[in-house]
Amino acid sequence: MRRSGTVKWFNDQKGFGFIALDDGSAEVFVHHTAIQADGFRSLAEGEKVELDVVDGPKGPKAENVVKQAYFRT
Repeated sequence: MRRSGTVKWFNDQKGFGFIALDDGSAEVFVHHTAIQADGFRSLAEGEKVELDVVDGPKGPKAENVVKQAYFRT
């Protein structure tokens, strides 16, 4: 199920950060490899995204992250 969220923070040098789900249920870990984009994969604080949430070894993590600006048609 696709979820929507807002980037809480993302560290470009380390390649990871956290996304707060819009329903307030959780903050999920996001790794740069989960971002669906060409070129340098990064997120900006406050950016709106669509994502899938899966169980990771240390808690919920994001997969198939798409920036909402690119998600809408």
